[in-house]
Amino acid sequence: MTQPNLKATDVRVFVPAKDFKQSLRFYTLLGWQVGYQDDNLAQLELADSRFWLQNFYVQEWADNFMFQVNVDDAQAWHDHVTKILDKENFDNARLTPPKKEDYGAITTYVWDPSGVLIHFSQYLDT
Repeated sequence: MTQPNLKATDVRVFVPAKDFKQSLRFYTLLGWQVGYQDDNLAQLELADSRFWLQNFYVQEWADNFMFQVNVDDAQAWHDHVTKILDKENFDNARLTPPKKEDYGAITTYVWDPSGVLIHFSQYLDT
């Protein structure tokens, strides 16, 4: 009996966007590169990781959606996002200063224009 090949090569989440064009601009200014794109879907890549930005929005879902990006310097990401938000109007996009978390990372929290929470986490050597 042969064993099925269950090897996975990637996992990609679908991120909601209230205003697809605005969210696409937000993520590209942060540094994501656009791969595939049409009127309702865009594949965004950062650090060899990808997600799908979709032209679909349910507030309750977006308000509870989050993902983590592991980074080398959470403070640098805070400074980078601050500069973007100071120059551009992205509705409800906002961020918090880096915070040391109990799970061993310093994390800058960034909310995108749709309310999606991004954790920019710098893991500390323990």
